[in-house]
Amino acid sequence: MTESAIDVVGIGNAIVDVIADADDALLIRLGLDKGAMRLIDEPTAESLYGEMGPGLECSGGSAANSMVALASLGGRSAYIGKVKDDALGRIFAHDIRASGVTFDSRFASDGAATARCLILVTPDAQRTMNTFLGASTDFGPADLEPALVGKAQITYLEGYLWDKPAAKEAFRQALGHAHKHGRKVALSLSDSFCVDRHRAEFLALVERDVDILFANEAEIRALYQVDEFDKALQKVRGHCEIAALTRSEKGSVVVSGDEIHVVDAAPVARVVDSTGAGDFYAAGFLYGVTHGFDLARCARLGALAAAEVIGHFGARPASPLRPLVEASARPLKR
Repeated sequence: MTESAIDVVGIGNAIVDVIADADDALLIRLGLDKGAMRLIDEPTAESLYGEMGPGLECSGGSAANSMVALASLGGRSAYIGKVKDDALGRIFAHDIRASGVTFDSRFASDGAATARCLILVTPDAQRTMNTFLGASTDFGPADLEPALVGKAQITYLEGYLWDKPAAKEAFRQALGHAHKHGRKVALSLSDSFCVDRHRAEFLALVERDVDILFANEAEIRALYQVDEFDKALQKVRGHCEIAALTRSEKGSVVVSGDEIHVVDAAPVARVVDSTGAGDFYAAGFLYGVTHGFDLARCARLGALAAAEVIGHFGARPASPLRPLVEASARPLKR
């Protein structure tokens, strides 16, 4: 394997996050199910945007969030995704580049508008997400950057990308390019509904093509159709090189062959906004893997990064995450 120029390249749905405070009364008036995620069309997105108060607009999407967090930790990250040459597309490109992430994807000149996720955060830190996928779902093989994949130690793919045939083909080609160059592939299962839609194909990917799997408790149980976490844990071991399974306040469990590491969640004074917790965990873990950390330390760094992002508003670091790298060398304190 040749020396890599990039630690991790993320590939996923390129989405602009629009995040604003809201109260329960607004959710009720708009008929929104608190804490849920729904897909919406462009007219609905425009209407809902007009109802939202002032907030943050930044590059988003699961894999994009992870690459921004990895850059903040001091890692070399890149991102591949599809946006249109419109106002939100330019916001996405500027924001992710300003965050230290390499982003050279071409703007689409026609087709659907840039994707956006309109996130209403209530005082109890619940996030109600309304997502217009727009241009992101037109991602296909022509949008892939094989040379960039070949330069990265790890190619990180989000499960959401598996929904459309063209994106699925690009996904498969990315797997092939990575393994051709002796690189590793990481996959996030994204959410349990995504798993339900593609269970058989995801199982085949995990068993044959994925080196590092990220899933939360609901997703891993959905993948193996079991009602207990421990049953899912036993099934996933041996299916891929590493499985990093998050359990919210219960921390995470990492399994690799005969190794099992149970790592506590990092303490946080108050959960303000849970947006990005899993994405930041993956970023910390992948930073650790690409810098030679043992698996327990990878999980501790993931936990510290996740704790940082849920302690404030939005899926961006409130301050550089680099100090967490040194902190991860020590046991977590409850």
